[in-house]
Amino acid sequence: MWLSLAFLSALLLGFYDVAKKQALKGNAVPVVLLLNTLFSTLLFSPVLLSSELGLGWFDGSIFSFTPQGVEAHLKIALKSAIVLSSWVFGYIGIKHLPLTIVGPINATRPVLVLLGALLIFGERLNLLQWAGVTLALFSIFLLSRAGRKEGINFARNRWILCVAAAALLGTTSGLYDRYIMRELEPLFVQSWFSLYQAAIMALVVGVMALRGALPEFRWTWAIPLITIFLTIADMAYFVALAEGDSMVAIVSMIRRSSVVVSFVCGAMLFGEKNLRAKALDLLFILIGMLFLWLGSR
Repeated sequence: MWLSLAFLSALLLGFYDVAKKQALKGNAVPVVLLLNTLFSTLLFSPVLLSSELGLGWFDGSIFSFTPQGVEAHLKIALKSAIVLSSWVFGYIGIKHLPLTIVGPINATRPVLVLLGALLIFGERLNLLQWAGVTLALFSIFLLSRAGRKEGINFARNRWILCVAAAALLGTTSGLYDRYIMRELEPLFVQSWFSLYQAAIMALVVGVMALRGALPEFRWTWAIPLITIFLTIADMAYFVALAEGDSMVAIVSMIRRSSVVVSFVCGAMLFGEKNLRAKALDLLFILIGMLFLWLGSR
């Protein structure tokens, strides 16, 4: 079950990247992030109110959780800060770079998560899983080389550095998720996580408005789509991690196959270049995902 949820999460994450790219056209990152977190909070508010106030609207279903104490809320607040930092860097990068460049950099996250999982959680991979990891790493290398043909210097481009910072922070969040999901319910994490993020972004945008630094805003329906895609993707992700036999390294690797969706949409919707060379690289990613699936059955 956790493998199916991981693949569903990957598909939706691809659409999530596309929605971000579209929403950020002509809009500032802080404003889009604020609306994203507000929509997410509104989406989870019935679940939050029902569980925290004992209203019982969703009792007996997956849309309920047990209220927790201060320590649990501090853990969620820390997660919110880590993820929000990753999002800020990631949104800045995806605003200024092609999706077919951002995807490969994000695809390095499972490698870092894998190292952390091996060192911290003692997870071990079988032969087929290692084959999948190796193919995925090779495809990442090829995709990175393809980026050079578009005149992007990975060592000097500040937008590339932003995406790299987002990847490192995202890896930290992935490892932290495995820790907190062993003791906290997925809906509790998502509900309060959204609320804390909205509060932080409201403060940031409020300060910008007081200083007269708030840019013009252009509404697009891609903004609420960011929330919808990410919320369902994260729900699938959290539930997958909460299953006792799940492996964080495999779940994270599968989620990175979202690069396939962003690649196709980048080609069709945004007219990105150098597609022939990148298509072969994506084939290696797909084969790697197949080996991961076979090794985890």
